[in-house]
Amino acid sequence: MASANQLKLLVKNFILRDDRKFLTIVLQIAAHEAKIGHANLASELRDLVEKGKLSLNHKGEDSFPRVHSSSTAQINHSSNDLFTISHPTVSLNEIILKKSVREKVERFLDENKNSKKIRSYGLAPRRHVLLYGPPGTGKTLTASVVANELHFPLFTVRMDSLITKYMGETSVKLRSIFDYISHNRGVYLFDEFDSIGSRRTMENDVGEIRRVLNTFLQLMDEHSSDSLIISATNHKDILDSALYRRFDDVIEYDLPEKENLIELIKTKFNSFKIDISDWAELLAIANGLSFSEVSKSCDDAIKLAIITNKKTLQQLDLEKILAERKSYK
Repeated sequence: MASANQLKLLVKNFILRDDRKFLTIVLQIAAHEAKIGHANLASELRDLVEKGKLSLNHKGEDSFPRVHSSSTAQINHSSNDLFTISHPTVSLNEIILKKSVREKVERFLDENKNSKKIRSYGLAPRRHVLLYGPPGTGKTLTASVVANELHFPLFTVRMDSLITKYMGETSVKLRSIFDYISHNRGVYLFDEFDSIGSRRTMENDVGEIRRVLNTFLQLMDEHSSDSLIISATNHKDILDSALYRRFDDVIEYDLPEKENLIELIKTKFNSFKIDISDWAELLAIANGLSFSEVSKSCDDAIKLAIITNKKTLQQLDLEKILAERKSYK
């Protein structure tokens, strides 16, 4: 059920004829319903919202970039579609993170769950966070967790649509994105952030990239809404130093440690039996692989067991798959 505050906001925005804010509240209600197990109701609400946004676009009433949804084929795919929208259901308890990373993510969530209390003292919760580290270590997944834990939709900025070859157009699109962010509360993910955040003194730098970065820095300084901005990159070393003071937190992700690997493998084989006789040998083979790579290897091993009608997977079977994936590097 919608909270009392959400019901009041629905009525208020209906009276004000603010369709965009009205639909945003409905999405928040849908996210909450999904979390408590009302999947059908949540799906119906999301479909209605998407149809509503499509209707607004046709009427020309929405001056913000159109949202491209991965859950429907009704939205027109065009160069104006600067976001993909999703409604994650993964919780913090379902993912495996290093202790230091988990503590920072929990702090970020706690501050935003208590934002009203914090603001009553004239302070603001953390709203901008930079995640960096190797691929497959949980950066994008963390953005999904934050969205789910706070009952927000997750908007992923489509960098392929944002970056254009025409002078000035990228900065204009970036301003449109921040305008949308200010009017539609949610979690906004800038993945592959180094594409717009690289150092302005790099040898291969061009004037247009400098202008885009300067625009981003200015927009971050001006951002004052309750929306959360998460930027993720695999290449922290090429980011411009001026970016760091625009973020409230910078979190480093790394390859899993031994205890993380053990926890991950045990979790993956929670419903399928595996006979592991030598953890040291298994961990040695898995060493150097990311969380994502080990997770996919476990899935592949289980699928192989299912196909070959094995009720118990042997350690050697998983080791072969892990070694094969490691050979890709």
